[in-house]
Amino acid sequence: MTTTGTTSDTVTAPARTSIESPTSWVIATAALFIMSVSFGAPFVAVVALKPIAAELGSARSVPALASSLCWFGSGVGGLVMGRIADRIGVRWTALFGAVMICLGLFIAASGGTWSLWIGHGVFIGFLGNGGINAPLYIYVSRWFDRRRGTALALISSGTYIAGAFWPELFERALADFGWRHTMMIFGVVAVVLIVPASLLLRRPPEEYHFGPVASMPQPGGRVLGWPPNLVLGLLAFAAFLCCVPMAMPANHIVAFCSDLGMTPATGAAMLSVLLGCAFVSRQVWGWVADRIGGLRTVLATSACQAVALTGFLLTQGEAGLFAVSAAFGLGFSGLVPAYVLAIREYFPASEASRRIPLLLLCSGSGMAVGGWLAGAIYDYFGFYAPAFATGVGFNLLNLVIVSMLVLRQKFRHPAPQLTG
Repeated sequence: MTTTGTTSDTVTAPARTSIESPTSWVIATAALFIMSVSFGAPFVAVVALKPIAAELGSARSVPALASSLCWFGSGVGGLVMGRIADRIGVRWTALFGAVMICLGLFIAASGGTWSLWIGHGVFIGFLGNGGINAPLYIYVSRWFDRRRGTALALISSGTYIAGAFWPELFERALADFGWRHTMMIFGVVAVVLIVPASLLLRRPPEEYHFGPVASMPQPGGRVLGWPPNLVLGLLAFAAFLCCVPMAMPANHIVAFCSDLGMTPATGAAMLSVLLGCAFVSRQVWGWVADRIGGLRTVLATSACQAVALTGFLLTQGEAGLFAVSAAFGLGFSGLVPAYVLAIREYFPASEASRRIPLLLLCSGSGMAVGGWLAGAIYDYFGFYAPAFATGVGFNLLNLVIVSMLVLRQKFRHPAPQLTG
């Protein structure tokens, strides 16, 4: 007689074993270091926006477009490099990216407007950070399951460490060497720092080999009750909309402060405060995202960004702008990693290498458009208030889309299973 339903004759799936380990955090720290160096490259043009425009005899939108092309190129490059990294390993795309960043800075410093644009868009962006940014997001997410939001928040803070650390050094180097030599010096520094850190990267564990597959998103399944590509499209468009206003203060605050009669050193310090606060608060937002989910975190951080951006329209004093800059950094910093976490929560792990780069392309394009658009609006009006007001408009449209997705999540689909 056979007894059913007992542990002696019932095959059960093995308990899920977490893939996280001390090595996971070593990998995340190495990725953070690489990104904090690689994303320093676009900030040379940000800090030197006025000197570059003056030397080239151009409008401010010309150097602003250089850093914008860098963001856009990074997003497009991620689509290609994410697939390549899956085949040959992220170590090699990161090493290649470091060399391309160096080459791009030398090209940008070598000539006029077109050299500046090609160096930033093709070499620093498409080939350089394209081989680093999206591949590292995908790569690090495969080392974590319980604290994925925290890990993604950590590595994505590399852009803010870059913005908090490098601008003050660039401001001093610009005064001593000029913007061209500053670019070339940093190109060499980038290779020297990134190459050793890249050698720490190794093949990640494949998290979808752990535990019962039925508990994870399946290929072809509906997301929030809708076709998956529709949800991805809405998330990508929302990411574009929120990154347009995100880029405006970060790219123009040095020039904005100068227009108000403050010194370039004050503007660089304000940028460092903004991005330093963003780094600290991004870790908090990562902790929050692990508990409430990526989509709800996007909604909360987007609302904070809209409120803080409005502050740039209401104050022009030095103390007030330092406070607004800090608030802006504290508010917007959780957005990009929360979008990536939402992709990992609602889409299969096997699709990460194509869906995450597409989302980062849209967010990077938003950064590109925002940096350029603020410069173009300034060139037309002669002051920055209309640009900041335009950014608030983009942010409000983002809130509409994300609110719709959160409501859809609440009423049509259970929230993802999260761990503490």
